[in-house]
Amino acid sequence: MKLSVLIPVFNEQDSVAKLLEKVLAVPCEKEIVVVDDCSTDNTWQVLNGIHNPHVQVHRHDTNQGKGAGICTALGKATGDLVIIQDADLEYDPDDYPKLLDPILRGEAQVVYGVRDLDSQEFLFRFGNQFLTLATNILYGSNLSDMETCYKLMPREVMLSLNLRATRFQIEPEITGKLLRRGYVIHEVPIWYSARKEKKLSAWKDGLPALWTLVKYRFGKL
Repeated sequence: MKLSVLIPVFNEQDSVAKLLEKVLAVPCEKEIVVVDDCSTDNTWQVLNGIHNPHVQVHRHDTNQGKGAGICTALGKATGDLVIIQDADLEYDPDDYPKLLDPILRGEAQVVYGVRDLDSQEFLFRFGNQFLTLATNILYGSNLSDMETCYKLMPREVMLSLNLRATRFQIEPEITGKLLRRGYVIHEVPIWYSARKEKKLSAWKDGLPALWTLVKYRFGKL
């Protein structure tokens, strides 16, 4: 089974090359689809210097947000399975095999990587835990980490979600739509190390994330 790694990127000139090296080193059949969301640093130049048949790079003409980057990458992907990967080195691609394992053994369709949030600052940790609790209350689920980047599923499943969010609301949109459609989300513990400087805002992005959960619980999908 071929894995498509979807990597939305914005101003990650210092980490994106190392991240791609780590993804390429993972021992599985894969393609890497990188979308530069109109970075204002040298990210695009770094990406243009990477010549590997397993890596395709694309660029937005205007900054649109993480969700838009994921949707663009998804539209270019050809793999059987897809996984979302941030470019800031908070997550370790070496975890791909254990995320893939439940799917390859036929035990799951959708797999999330569960983080230990101890490395996060209090406000972000509280926000993540609150949004996960809200998800479980609204959808009757038993998730440990709704906001995790590592969401792995068949490409056709993600395409069927008809994703619309352009910013960080993409995470609750994916989860809410999966749960509304009856998918069981299998969880696997992963390595995680939070970086101190975040592009998201606990308040600016947290409240829209909560509204997204409510919207897809009671509204049309």
